[in-house]
Amino acid sequence: MSTARIIFAGTPDFAVPALTALLASDCDVVAVYTQPDRPAGRGRKLAPSPVKTTALAAGVTVHQPETLKDADALAQLQALDADLMIVAAYGLLLPRAALDAPRLGCVNIHASILPRWRGAAPIQRAILAGDRESGISIMRMAEGLDTGPVYRVDRLDIAPDETGGSLHDRLAALGADALMAALPGIIDGTLAPLAQDDTAATYARKLSKEEALIDWSGTAPEIERRVRAFNPWPVAQTRLDDIVLRIWAAHALDSEPGAEPGRVVAVGREGIDVAAGSGRLRVTRLQPPGKRAMSASDFLNARSLEGALLA
Repeated sequence: MSTARIIFAGTPDFAVPALTALLASDCDVVAVYTQPDRPAGRGRKLAPSPVKTTALAAGVTVHQPETLKDADALAQLQALDADLMIVAAYGLLLPRAALDAPRLGCVNIHASILPRWRGAAPIQRAILAGDRESGISIMRMAEGLDTGPVYRVDRLDIAPDETGGSLHDRLAALGADALMAALPGIIDGTLAPLAQDDTAATYARKLSKEEALIDWSGTAPEIERRVRAFNPWPVAQTRLDDIVLRIWAAHALDSEPGAEPGRVVAVGREGIDVAAGSGRLRVTRLQPPGKRAMSASDFLNARSLEGALLA
C-alpha cells in the first residue's frame, strides 16, 4: 500500500477520522478535495471545512472546485494520476469522468448498512425509523445514488438513548477503521465487491428544518426518536403560545396520555410530561428563544407549564 497515490474527498467532521487515518498510513495522499469555504457563525465569515483544516495542517494540497463537471476541474483531477479516490461526505456530485479518473476508481465511506438508507441523511433516518443497528459500508462508487457494489460492511448497535450526534461520531470512527481494513485488498485487487440488492433499498432524504416541528398526535416513542435523531441538528421544536421551544432531550413513558395531544399533564424535577397520541413524552432538556439549553427543572423555575398546550 506504500505506493498507492490517494485523492481524498470530504467536507464535514464525519470525514476527518478517515482522512487522519490515511495521513498516518503508508499511502501517499496527493491531494484533498473539499467544498468551497462557506459563511459560518454569527459574523457569517467564510470558514474552511473541517477536512480542509485537517489537510492544510498536514501540508496536503487542497482543491475546492464549485463543481467537478467543469472541464478545467476535471483536467486538474485527472492530472493527479491517482490510483484511488476515497470519498466521505464530500457533498458534490461526481460525474462519470471523475469516477473514472483514478486507476482503481472511487470508493465511498457510507454511513449505513447498504442498501438500507441510500442518500444524504442515513444516520438520522435510521434513528427515526427505530432501526436497531447501523453501520459503515465501504463501496465502489457508481453513477447512481449509493448504488455501487460493496467491499465491506461493519455494523454497530444503535443504543436506546442514541442521538444523531452520538451515532455520527461512532460511525465516523468506525468508517476510518473499516476503510483502513478494506484498503489493502481494494488496492491489490484481492477484495471483490458484492452487488447490492436494489429491491431492498430505502432512501434517506436530506433533513429539513420543517421536519423538526413535533406532531404531538404521534406516539411517544415516535416523538422521542425524532428528538434524538434531530440532536444536534435541526433540533426538535414545539410552539408554546407565541414562542418556539427547542427540545434537546426527552424519553417516552408507557403511561396513558390522559389528555389531548400536546397538553402538559405533569411537571416536576424529573421533567415535563406531555400527552402524545399514544403515551406520554417526558421532556428533560429544552431551550427557550435567546437562551442556552437547560434542564426542564431549571426552565420550570422561571416559567410554569402546568396545563399548557404545546403545538
